[in-house]
Amino acid sequence: MAQSLELLLIQFLMPDNDARRQAEEQIKRLAKDPQVVPALVQHLRTAKTPNVRQLAAVLLRKKITGHWAKLSPQLKQLVKQSLIESITMEHSPPVRRASANVVSIIAKYAVTAGEWPDLLPFLFQCSQSAQEDLREVALILFSSLTETIGNAFQPYFVDLQALLLKCLQDEASNRVRVAALKAVGSFLEFTSDGDDLVKFRQFIPSILNVARQCLASGEEDVAVIAFEIFDELIESPAPLLGDSVKSIVQFALEVSSSQNLESNTRHQAIQIVSWLAKYKSNSLKKYKLVIPILQVMCPLLAESNNSNEDDDLAPDRAAAEVIDTIAVNLPKHVLPAILEFSSLSSQDTNPKFREASVTALGIVSEGCVDLMRDKLEPVLHIVLGALRDPEQMVRGAASFALGQFAEYLQPEIVSHYESVLPCILNALEDASDEVKEKSYYALAAFCENMGEEILPFLDPLMGKLLAALQSSPRNLQETCMSAIGSVASAAEQAFIPYAERVLELMKLFMVLTNDEDLQSRARATELVGIVAMCVGRGRMEPIIHPFMEAAVLGFGLEFSELREYTHGFFSNVAEIMDDGFAQYLPHVVPLAFSSCNLDDGSAVDIDESDDENINGFGGVSSDDEAHDEPRVRNINILTAAHAIFCNSNDGQAKALEILDRVMNIYIKTMTEDDDKEVVAQACMSVADIIKDYGYMAVEPYMQRLVDGTLTLLREEAACQQPENDSDIDDDGDTAHDEVLMDAVSDLLPAFAKAMGPHFAPIFAKLFEPLMKFAKSSRPPQDRTMVVASLAEVAQNMGAPIGGYVDEITLPRGWVYHFHLFPYISARYYGDVLRGLYPLFGDSEPDNAVRDNAAGAVARMIMTYPQSIPLNQVLPVLLKALPLKEDHEESMAVYSCISTLLFSSNPQILAVVPDLVNVFAQVVVSPVESPEVKAEIGRAFSHLVSQYGQQMQPLLSNLSPAHANALAAFAPRS
Repeated sequence: MAQSLELLLIQFLMPDNDARRQAEEQIKRLAKDPQVVPALVQHLRTAKTPNVRQLAAVLLRKKITGHWAKLSPQLKQLVKQSLIESITMEHSPPVRRASANVVSIIAKYAVTAGEWPDLLPFLFQCSQSAQEDLREVALILFSSLTETIGNAFQPYFVDLQALLLKCLQDEASNRVRVAALKAVGSFLEFTSDGDDLVKFRQFIPSILNVARQCLASGEEDVAVIAFEIFDELIESPAPLLGDSVKSIVQFALEVSSSQNLESNTRHQAIQIVSWLAKYKSNSLKKYKLVIPILQVMCPLLAESNNSNEDDDLAPDRAAAEVIDTIAVNLPKHVLPAILEFSSLSSQDTNPKFREASVTALGIVSEGCVDLMRDKLEPVLHIVLGALRDPEQMVRGAASFALGQFAEYLQPEIVSHYESVLPCILNALEDASDEVKEKSYYALAAFCENMGEEILPFLDPLMGKLLAALQSSPRNLQETCMSAIGSVASAAEQAFIPYAERVLELMKLFMVLTNDEDLQSRARATELVGIVAMCVGRGRMEPIIHPFMEAAVLGFGLEFSELREYTHGFFSNVAEIMDDGFAQYLPHVVPLAFSSCNLDDGSAVDIDESDDENINGFGGVSSDDEAHDEPRVRNINILTAAHAIFCNSNDGQAKALEILDRVMNIYIKTMTEDDDKEVVAQACMSVADIIKDYGYMAVEPYMQRLVDGTLTLLREEAACQQPENDSDIDDDGDTAHDEVLMDAVSDLLPAFAKAMGPHFAPIFAKLFEPLMKFAKSSRPPQDRTMVVASLAEVAQNMGAPIGGYVDEITLPRGWVYHFHLFPYISARYYGDVLRGLYPLFGDSEPDNAVRDNAAGAVARMIMTYPQSIPLNQVLPVLLKALPLKEDHEESMAVYSCISTLLFSSNPQILAVVPDLVNVFAQVVVSPVESPEVKAEIGRAFSHLVSQYGQQMQPLLSNLSPAHANALAAFAPRS
C-alpha cells in the first residue's frame, strides 16, 4: 500500500494532465482502504520530496475529516505524534502549514473529547520558539483553532493576549507579525465577553505600528489585515477604542490621502472612517475629529478616477459615502465645513474641484436636511451657478445636487421654483447626454411636490420632454418618461391636452421585447398608469384595452421591474375604472397571485402558441409549480379577506373559512416544507395573524402551532435536515439558518402577547429547546436572539418569566433587553445597573434607549427596592426625566416615583424640588396620557397635603402655566 501510494503521489504531482487524472482516480479508490491513513502518515514522515510530504498531509486531512472517531487509539496517537514531528522538525514551510491544517481538523474532535490535552501547551511552547517558522505556525493554528475549539482557550485567555501582543511587536519577523494580526482578528471574532474585549484596546498602538512599518516596506496586504481588525473593534458595542480612535482616524486619513498606495488599501482606510462615522459618531464628535475627516474627504471628491480602476474602489465614491454617513449622524458638525469647502471650491480653476463643490452639497442634503432648509439661498446660488459652468462634469454634478435637493428639501425647495425650473429647462437641452439624464432626474424629483405652480412652465416643459422622448437614446428616454410622470402628477387635469400624444408614444414602448428595451417598457407602463389617473375614467375607458393587453403580455418577458410597474399600472387603472375594471379581474388576479408565489428569477408562463388566447388575454398561468401544493410567499391572505368581507352579511364566516385554510397551510409548511425561507415566512405570517387578530383567532390551532414551534426549535423540521453528512456538526447539531431561527423565535413573543400570563405552561415546554441556542458554544447572534425573544416574552407574560431568567448566559448587548431586568435575581442588580449607567449619559444619542433604561430601572426599584442604592440611582434617573420619546415607559416610571413618595421614602424626599419641576413638564405635555397625568396629580397632591407651606417656594419657581396645570391635575381632598 505505502509503496503504490507513493508512486501515485509522485504521479499526481507530474505536469502531465492525463497522468494526474489517472493518479487522482486511483488515489480516490485507495482512500477507501482503511490502511490509507498509516500509509499517508508514513509518507508525511519519510517521503524524500517536500511536495509529496505536503500532498500526503493534504490527503490525510481529507481522510480524517469526519472519520477521526473511527480510528483506533494506537493510530490516533501515531497521527498526532507524526503531525507534531512535522511541525517541529520539517524544513519545508508549506509542509509545516499543511500539517498544521490537519492539526486544526483533528483538534475539533480530539481536544473536545479530552484526547489531546497537551496540544495547547505545545502551541504556547512553539509560539515562543527561536525558530520563525515555528512561531508562525503556532499563531496560524491559534487562529484556525478558535473556529473549532474556541472555548478550550478560555483558561489561557490572559496568557494568550500577552503572547499575541508580544508577537505583534516581533521586530525580527514580518511573517510572525502578520500571523499575529490574523490571530488577533480570529480571537476578536470569537470573543463575546465585554470585559475580555476591552483588553484588546491595548493592542491598537502595536497594530498601528505594524501597519505603518508594512506600508513603508511596501507590504500593503498586512495593513489591510490591520484595517479588518479595526472593523471588528469598531462594530463591537463594547467600549473598545477609547481615545485610540484619534490614532486610528489619523492613520486612516494618512492612508486615504496617499495616492501612491493601491486603491484597495486606500479604500479599506476610507471604509474605516465610514464605519467610525456609522458606529462611533459620538467618539468623532467627542475628540473633535469631524473637521479633520472632512478636510481629507472633501478633496478626495475631486480626485480623478483611473479608467482601469474598479469604480467600487474609487476614492471619490468611498469619500462620498463617508461624508454622507457623517452628515446623517452629526449634521450640525458637518454643514458649516461643507459650505466652506463648497464656497471656496466653486471658484477653483480646477473643474474637478468645482464638481466636488456641488457634489458635496448634494451628498449632505439628506443628513443635513433641517439645517440646509435655512441655507437654501446661498446653497442654490452655488448649484445654479454650477449648472451654467462650461465643464460638462460640473453641470452634471449640479443637476445631481438639484435632484437631491428636490428629494430631501421639500417643501422649501419648491418655493424657489421661479429660479430653479428655468435652469432645469435650460439643462434639458445640454449638449451632454449625462447632464440631460441627471436633469430629467432633477425635474422628476422637483415636480413630485409641485401643484399649480407648474402651470406657467407646463407648455415649454412638455414641448422639450416630448421632443426628447422621440429623439433621445434609450437611457434618456427612460428618465424622460419618469420626468413626464412627475409633471403629469403635478399638473393633474391641466395635463389633459398632452395626454393623447403621450399615450400614443407609450404604445410604441409597450410592445418592445428586446432585453435591452425592457426597462423602457417598464417606465412606459408606469407612465400610462399615471396619465390615466390624471385624465380619469371617461377619457381612458374607450382606449384602455390595448394598454391592458400589452401590460398582461409583458408578464411573459421575465423582467422583474416590468412586472413591478405593471402591478402599479393595474392598481391605477382599477382605481379610476371602478366597476369597469371587473372585466379584467380574471386576467389580472392570477398575475398578482403568480407574482406573490414566484421565486426570484421565475416568470409567468404565457402560451404563445394560441393566437386566440393571446388576443383575448388567455393562457396566463403561474410557473411550472402552479398545480403543486401551495407555497407560502409574501402575501397576506387573511388580511385581504378581512378587508373584503368585513362589510358583508356572511363575511365573518367567509373570513374564518379562509383563516382555516391559511392556518392549515402555514402549520404544515412549518414542519414539512424543505425551504428555510418559506418556513421563515410562514412563521412570520403566523406571528402577524396572532398580533393582528388575537388569541381567539388561533386558539383552535394552538396545540399544532406549539408542536410545530417545538419541532423547529429542536431543528427536526424538514427544512432543517442536512442534505449530506457534511452538514452535521460533531455534536449532532445541524446547521441552521439565522433568518429562519429569528422568525421562529418571534413566535414566542407573539404567543405571549396574545395570552399574557396564561402563556406560562406553554412556555415551559418551549424554554429548554430555546435554551440550546443560548449555550456559550453558540455564536453570539444565537444568544442575542434568545435574549431578545425572552425580553419580549417577559414584557407580555410578566412575572412567570422570573423563574427562567437566571439560566440565561447574557450576550454582548444584553443591557438593551430592558424588559428582562425586573425578573433578574437581585444578586445581579449591581451588574445590571453598571451596564445601564452609560445609557443615561450624554454619550447616548438615542432618547428612546434612555427612556427604556429609565423604565427598566423603575421596574427594578418596584421589584427589589432594598437591592437598589436609591441615593445613587435616583439622581441619575431624575436627570433623564421627563421621558422624551418612548412614552410607553411613562406609567412604569412615574408610578415608581409615586410609590416612593406615598411610602415617604427618605431618598425620594431629598429630590422633591427636582420632582416638582418634572411633574410640571409631564402634565403640560401633549403626548402623555391622561392616566399618567392623573398619577402625577395624585403624587403632587400627596406632597401638598404632607408638606403644605414648604411647597410654596417650589411652586413659585414654576411658570404660571406649569403651576396652574399641576393644580388642575391634583385631586381635590
